[in-house]
Amino acid sequence: MFHSRAWLEPLRRTYGYEPIGYTTSPPSAELANGLVFCRIDSWLTGRRLVSLPFSDHTQPLADSEEDLHDVLGFLNRGLKRGEWKYIELRPLDESAGNSAGFEKSGVFYFHRMDLRPPLEVLFRNFHKSCTQRKIRRAEREALTYEEGRSEILLHKFYQLLLMTCRRKRLPPQPIAWFRHLIASVGDRLKIHLASKADRPIAAIITVSFKRSILYKYGCSDARFNSLGGTHFLLWKAIQDAKRNDLHEFDLGRSDLHTPGLVAFKDHWATTRSVINYLRCSISPTAPVGTGWTMRIAQQLFARMPEPFLIAAGKTLYRHIG
Repeated sequence: MFHSRAWLEPLRRTYGYEPIGYTTSPPSAELANGLVFCRIDSWLTGRRLVSLPFSDHTQPLADSEEDLHDVLGFLNRGLKRGEWKYIELRPLDESAGNSAGFEKSGVFYFHRMDLRPPLEVLFRNFHKSCTQRKIRRAEREALTYEEGRSEILLHKFYQLLLMTCRRKRLPPQPIAWFRHLIASVGDRLKIHLASKADRPIAAIITVSFKRSILYKYGCSDARFNSLGGTHFLLWKAIQDAKRNDLHEFDLGRSDLHTPGLVAFKDHWATTRSVINYLRCSISPTAPVGTGWTMRIAQQLFARMPEPFLIAAGKTLYRHIG
């Protein structure tokens, strides 16, 4: 999904990131390999190549290590000429940058679920108290379910996203990002919304691509988390994926220091692996969004009035992809 034009075009339209691909294939030949990046030119965080911004993972499209290392070697020479502050890869396979001067810049857990077993087997494999009971609780509470891509649904999702971002002391991505994503991805993107007595309480966004479905965004009103709204929505998404004969549910990455989120994903009978982000730079660079300045900013985000929080997201996200 993240290599596709459907993801790259919203990045360009929302944040001004310029997509670019590198390959060893001659201009007239069939494309045999490729690495897709976005050029980010920021006065705040510098000029850099990232593969790819706001993506959980982007595996290089190369069949041989030799081709991959040729491309990375070419980019490394550009780095030494001062064209970039650094180059970042987000591969599923750590060996992607082994011989080209890349070092770990971040470590994350990655969860995915095999959707090929029958639906009843999938449900039976979920954690009994943390997942099965939450789904049944949501059904007893008679939560209502909506799905689609309408502006009304997007607005309800975004209000829940604002609540969640404030709890996490982070600014939200601009609503324009989600509008551009909806326009680009089309009916493969769904907003799933759960409500209690007409009050939105939880929402997720999923995107289907080939034989997989991706859980990309989730948010909720914490006052109603005990009703199991998010569990209810993920179960609905799984049922929908089974109807469409999808084979895998990608639940995305999780920071290692978020044990609650990691456990939540573990409880869905997923397979957990580790993703290492890789960075090549001339001088050491701290990951964007770390250090004492970020801690101070988080204190401000937790207290900002909503219009200022939204404005902060519009301003900052173009610098931190």
